[in-house]
Amino acid sequence: MERRQVEYFLAVAVHRSFTSAAHTLRVAQPSLSHAMRLLERELGTPLFHRLGRGVVLTSAGEAFVEPARQIMRDLETARSVVRTIAGLAGGTLDIVAPTTLAVDPLADLTGAFRRRHPAIDVVIVEPPNAEAVADVVRTGECELGLADVKTDGEAVETLELCRQEVLAVVPRSDSFPQVGPVALAEVARMDLVATARGTATRALMDQALGGEGRSPRIAVETVHQAAVVPLVLAGAGATLLPLSLAEEAARRGAVALELRPRLARPVWLMWRHGPLSPAAQAFIDVAREVFARPVAALPEDDKQE
Repeated sequence: MERRQVEYFLAVAVHRSFTSAAHTLRVAQPSLSHAMRLLERELGTPLFHRLGRGVVLTSAGEAFVEPARQIMRDLETARSVVRTIAGLAGGTLDIVAPTTLAVDPLADLTGAFRRRHPAIDVVIVEPPNAEAVADVVRTGECELGLADVKTDGEAVETLELCRQEVLAVVPRSDSFPQVGPVALAEVARMDLVATARGTATRALMDQALGGEGRSPRIAVETVHQAAVVPLVLAGAGATLLPLSLAEEAARRGAVALELRPRLARPVWLMWRHGPLSPAAQAFIDVAREVFARPVAALPEDDKQE
């Protein structure tokens, strides 16, 4: 089994098409098809159902996806180890994070990491939903992940980096309070701008505002995280955002209000249990240094019940 065969297989598994996979890999389709036939012959079973205009993974193909990803990860780890020993630091580090965590704290962490290890490329991807971060790490698709929900289990290890205070962000309008703090129950009665279900910020909003029999009024729902602040600025409604994003919204003209009781979300760094590439271990070391101070806790009388 050759590395390129595994790489080709994963590309076909993602694109569900030999043509699209070949285009992405920039190889001739006949070469890719031949490599897949050789791989299937070596494994002794078909990996694809070949349809008219595409392919579907067989049960054997589905079962081979995770081991194939681990093969690619192990090869990258081996190359990184050799480069490190030889003084030729390099390689690629894949990190999965929801949009708001990719902005803060991942952007600053990545900057600190790149200043120390400029030869290592970083690829940041967005999960299909907030709950999928652990699965993406567990299957080896990405080596590291950031999430605001801790994942229990032997397959994934976690490190709490920090807790981000969350603020209410409202338009400059007589219809909304302009001076804080503001009660969570009052925010729940406002017209709200929210991202779609499954996103980290929507889960935070539903959990914070949906307790005690409350039913938050989602006036505007969008799949575009980048549209939330412009919608608030346009007067469409209020929202909840982590401190750094709320402060940025305030600089753009919105009003950021402290909440009562105060609200914070944890930020967890996670990785798959087992050997890590030097790049991943170096990133974890940088994260530990950046967040070396104790995780900030809210005062007992301000914590959300």
